[in-house]
Amino acid sequence: MPSTAVIQVKQGIGDVIWHLPFIRAIAGQTPEGAVTFLTLPSTRARDLLAAEPAVHDVAYFEHKGSELQRGLNLVKLVALMRARRFKSIWILDKTVRPALAARLAGIPQRIGLGLGSQRYFITNPGIDQRHFHDMPIEWLTELMHVLGVPFESTEPDLRLPPAALQRVSERFGATPRPWIAIALGGSHPQKDWPDAHWAAFVDTLRRRTAGTVFFVGGPDNTVRAQAFIEHTTGAPAVNACDLSIIDAAALLRLVDLFVGPDSGPMNLAAAGQTPAFGLFGSTPLLSYSRFIHVIEPDDGSRGPDGMTRISPASVMARIEPYLQMKKT
Repeated sequence: MPSTAVIQVKQGIGDVIWHLPFIRAIAGQTPEGAVTFLTLPSTRARDLLAAEPAVHDVAYFEHKGSELQRGLNLVKLVALMRARRFKSIWILDKTVRPALAARLAGIPQRIGLGLGSQRYFITNPGIDQRHFHDMPIEWLTELMHVLGVPFESTEPDLRLPPAALQRVSERFGATPRPWIAIALGGSHPQKDWPDAHWAAFVDTLRRRTAGTVFFVGGPDNTVRAQAFIEHTTGAPAVNACDLSIIDAAALLRLVDLFVGPDSGPMNLAAAGQTPAFGLFGSTPLLSYSRFIHVIEPDDGSRGPDGMTRISPASVMARIEPYLQMKKT
């Protein structure tokens, strides 16, 4: 069992992805070369990191809720940490509660950002308070620098089980290349593209590619994907919304091109070294991976209605040079 834990409290699949290079850097400093990763169930980290050598195991905990529930969750987190008898823990956020839990659990070495009140519960000096309003990736990059932890790149390059890649290759291998993945949905309605935009884009895309269009986005988008397929014509289209999270990640590594909103699938595509054209209408831009190609509203102004101002024609124009490309 690893003597070191890494904890992060963000709830998305994409959050696991961009944290991964930092987890590897920390694991490289441990005697075992691996850590226990503490995170929320909604991240699906246990599935996604099953083939990651830097992560020995994943333990889930809950973090949000009413004040009463948050108090109970804190008690449970303390018990989880105490039972594992960690010697050190890295807190990859400026949140106070995980640092407090680690102190109450008696973990001797508690390494964190030290921003705000968290500095009272960690054992390292933390990073300079002038970084308080920086982006999270900037916090962690600075923490690695301050502590002298070797850290060369923020590229995640997610490792996947060979069996998952084989399953997906066999299931879809007969469909023509290039493979183009479209991701429907988002963690918030403001992050998704309107159906009218999707319909116009899918119709144009299927007429312009000789490859195969795959729809991903989880079971909640199965019916929606099928409607887009039935109401457009052209290149073959596959409703792959029924894939498990690990098979979806495998597909997103194997496809030649990705288009979709700022979402878990977009981050998985980038982690699979697939050119990922992400629609950023209302969310902060991501630049941790060279495979993320940002598409902003046509007027250059992001906001609550930003996704409505990204036109299908502008997205088509951006991906046009990639429509014939195939990953080697």
